[in-house]
Amino acid sequence: MKSPNYGNISLWIAAIVCLILLVPTLAASDENGERYCLAQNIYFESANQPFAGRVAVANVAVNRSKDAQFPSTICDVVYQAKLRENWKGNMVPIRNKCQFSWYCDGKSDEPTDSTTWMESLHIADLVISGKMPDITSGSLWYHADFVSPYWAPYLTEVVTIDNHIFYK
Repeated sequence: MKSPNYGNISLWIAAIVCLILLVPTLAASDENGERYCLAQNIYFESANQPFAGRVAVANVAVNRSKDAQFPSTICDVVYQAKLRENWKGNMVPIRNKCQFSWYCDGKSDEPTDSTTWMESLHIADLVISGKMPDITSGSLWYHADFVSPYWAPYLTEVVTIDNHIFYK
């Protein structure tokens, strides 16, 4: 007798675990979209990072929303960019002129990996609710270790997580 084919059961288990973890937070409203905006930033900026790296990216966006140098909401921080009017009359971000590169890379901003998206929503919930401490000690900037931005020497390095360096 042939054994049943369950497909990729580990992906299904991961998705179910994420849903179970999110059940209490899914009931909470997100009227201003802060959870969604933060989850999008986590997903597109750090989906390939370990849990701590994704939390740290979330911490930076939240820290910026609390700092006078940046917009006062998480969504405004995440979508901060120089804009131009396209041929349809819509305002769109200018490539390489965004605070977070994914927002102006010209690619779709819709998540495609449901497991990673659910994890991003969960991390956003943890960070926004304060259940996850700021592991960056108030960092406002970060970059990958394979680039050398002009501003890095002028800031104080706080922590390195995987291949991202965080600064105050």
